[in-house]
Amino acid sequence: MSRSVSVLLLVLLIQCALVAVVFWPEQVPAGASELQSLAPFSDAEVDELRIGDEYDNEALLVRSGKQWLLPDLENLPADPARVENLLRGITATPGSWPIAHSPAARQRFQVADYYYQRRLVLLSGGKKLGTIYLGTSPGFRKVHARNADQDAVYSVTLNTFETPAINSHWLDPRLLQVRAPLRIDADLYNLRLEDGHWISATGGTPDEGELEALITALRTLQVQGVADEDLQRDLGDAEADLVLRVQSLAGEVTLQLVSQGDKHYIHSSEFPLFFKLGASDFERLTGIDARRIAGEQSNQ
Repeated sequence: MSRSVSVLLLVLLIQCALVAVVFWPEQVPAGASELQSLAPFSDAEVDELRIGDEYDNEALLVRSGKQWLLPDLENLPADPARVENLLRGITATPGSWPIAHSPAARQRFQVADYYYQRRLVLLSGGKKLGTIYLGTSPGFRKVHARNADQDAVYSVTLNTFETPAINSHWLDPRLLQVRAPLRIDADLYNLRLEDGHWISATGGTPDEGELEALITALRTLQVQGVADEDLQRDLGDAEADLVLRVQSLAGEVTLQLVSQGDKHYIHSSEFPLFFKLGASDFERLTGIDARRIAGEQSNQ
């Protein structure tokens, strides 16, 4: 009986030793004990960002004043919150302990210069600040990262899917929103804001429900990307389902909404390209009851 217990204890000790060997954190090699930063620069220094993936796609983002632009997409504005989140995740690691240093770890965590999920090249004034490789995820909102000039592998607060290597995926979805409209003209109705009240050109009082729906649709409008390149010319030649001319505190803009089958698109006079539009946004704008918003029913 005691012999069997001894054998079982020995087997258990061997298993524990194997688990420790496989999962014990990698020891920091001699000379590497000094803390390093994944990105030895601040996010404010970065004014150009190139994001590549394993399929040779690359997105290019450039800072212009307080904006981030997409030069390969007619300098359309990028989503500032997403860019800031990426830069914060990369640069907010001062004093962090790396989880590994070895060449084998680079491959295991997919942060080697020949094997990675994302490659981030960060520049300032045309000079490269650094190259960061992003790899596997050790947990929720975590990703392994390594500076190309270092051996250390870190775990940073970021998701790989938040760093797409496709330009259109960085587009600011709110770029067509009209926050403070003053006048709205369509083929079937004309509205203007006067002394804090909306008035129809026909002399009627706009229906409150329809007016609120229209104003809300303009203020919360979100695009879902850029229409495919081979569709741009066809959409330009297509007859619009709705044309809205909107004057606001920011200026005047003309919006054209076009549908093709079950796909919906929108063009703004502020930008050269057609954008993809969700069905709900399309229906909110094209579904406005012209008679009610023109106040015709109130005159009957």
